[in-house]
Amino acid sequence: MLYYLYEYLSSQGIHIPGMNLFKYISFRAAMAVLFSLIIAMAYGKRIINFLRRRQMGELVRDLGLEGQKQKEGTPTMGGLIIILATIIPVLLFTRITNIYIVLLIISVLWMGAIGFLDDYLKKVKKNKDGLSGKFKVIGQVGLGLIVGVTMYFHPDVEVKRKYADATVINRNNVEQNFMPDEKIPVSTVPFTKNNEFDYSGILFWMDDAKAHEWAWIVFIPIVIFIVTAVSNGANITDGIDGLAAGTSTVILLTLAFFAYVSGNMIFADYLNIMFLPHMGETTIFALALVGAVIGFFWYNTYPAQIFMGDTGSLMLGGVIAVLAIILRKELLIPVLCGVFLIENLSVILQVMVFKYRKRKYGLEYAQNNRLFKMSPLHHHYQKEGFHESKIVNRMIIIGVMLAIICLITLKTR
Repeated sequence: MLYYLYEYLSSQGIHIPGMNLFKYISFRAAMAVLFSLIIAMAYGKRIINFLRRRQMGELVRDLGLEGQKQKEGTPTMGGLIIILATIIPVLLFTRITNIYIVLLIISVLWMGAIGFLDDYLKKVKKNKDGLSGKFKVIGQVGLGLIVGVTMYFHPDVEVKRKYADATVINRNNVEQNFMPDEKIPVSTVPFTKNNEFDYSGILFWMDDAKAHEWAWIVFIPIVIFIVTAVSNGANITDGIDGLAAGTSTVILLTLAFFAYVSGNMIFADYLNIMFLPHMGETTIFALALVGAVIGFFWYNTYPAQIFMGDTGSLMLGGVIAVLAIILRKELLIPVLCGVFLIENLSVILQVMVFKYRKRKYGLEYAQNNRLFKMSPLHHHYQKEGFHESKIVNRMIIIGVMLAIICLITLKTR
């Protein structure tokens, strides 16, 4: 909104000292992260006290984990802090008519609403199972469908790719180093020289024109799968104090950097990557979300004063997935979101191995010989005697290492 105020005042010949700063994405991004931090930290305590008065405390199942029962009654639905602290700065500092910002706002509200409904049923309606798993999946698929259709068909979603010989024939004119705008379902393949993957290539039995016409049949289901998988991954990771918030902060900072360089033609030219028109605004959104998560992390570190609940974890996973997709970096997700992936795989492997051993050796053997002492993986380490603060810190360090690997992909082509 403030950007549009700046544009209006400038068009009327009104010049307020310092107002020109609003034309710079870097300034608006800095203001967004500052505002989101202030909002989360200033209003976080009030929201915690409100939820406590409403008796929105966590009902903890006895899983035999040290210090687990002491968390009973800790307020949940802390994702409301993150959502509030993100949306306000985004509305203030971004160009909210930008298609990517619209998609991201929808993602926050959509997944936040699904998570909130789940938490509401658990805490208010005393339904211990909360929202049925199939309804969560339907909601995730719905968001994936919205994102996939928009990314494929919306006229403002375009890319500019570099000419192969641009450094020779157009080295003094950055804009002419890039091809005209294209509407193609293309993504970045990490660790390769010719690093662009066109989804229409999956339809290899068709001629090129036909494959590009029908590429949406492949692209949209893949988007739906990514949104569902990453959202569930973040949800499973949110099991101990600060884990989901800490790892998500590292991921979001990395995506914010990708957004800035992809939306800046000079950096895109230097790094030899696709230039994504209108993408710079998403830097502001990503950093606003970073500030909100860090502000929430203030209250969520051990011992947590509040849990984010599904309101926060489903939302964070969904938004991370959507950010990666619009940045054409979805193929980096297994590396960038490696902690989410490991947590997810630990649950899947635990179930598969248990069922196999039960079928082959019987129930008693399967119960006494599980692959992990408990899944997800962070609970396994708790059973091993690690303090949850140590588990969180080490997983954040692993997340930082994975983020660095992702950043290295900008230069290893």
